[in-house]
Amino acid sequence: MTDTVVARRYAGALFALGKQAGGRTLSQHGTVFAQLNEAIAAAPELELALKSPVVSVEEKKGIMDCLLKKMKADKTMTNFCFLLADKERLASLRDIASCYGKLLDEEKGVIRGVLTTAVALDAKKQGALKTSLEKKAGKHIELDFNVDTSILGGVVLKVGDRVLDASLRAQLAILRETIKRGE
Repeated sequence: MTDTVVARRYAGALFALGKQAGGRTLSQHGTVFAQLNEAIAAAPELELALKSPVVSVEEKKGIMDCLLKKMKADKTMTNFCFLLADKERLASLRDIASCYGKLLDEEKGVIRGVLTTAVALDAKKQGALKTSLEKKAGKHIELDFNVDTSILGGVVLKVGDRVLDASLRAQLAILRETIKRGE
């Protein structure tokens, strides 16, 4: 079984439990996952310990217990992480957290995307673009703004698996191909 399938199954199972308990529980689990991701990203040795076959399951549970207590995780989340330790799936924790985040966004009607421009946009322009996109999508959008000078101008919007490339670089490439074909 591939890691993404495993991650989706575990995330789906925890999400279903959270949904039964209520929307607040779903958000709390999402917060704990975000905090776990931050902790693992900040401490690469933590990730190595959780993935290592040399570290015993009990030691991994001890590490997770300390982390989860600091994060004030509920009993369901603690038991879930212990189950991952028992099944030697803590290596997939970040993937599970990512899948859970996607399920949570879908439940809340939130769309996440990345808007890339050739120059940095001020907060006012970012807000106006976000508002315009939200009106067109009919949903709340969480946008990350990036700068990539290689696009020359315009924007590249990535939302999920869709890409809208309205950059000057893309337009020039289309024009170049049109000229090559002699149209």
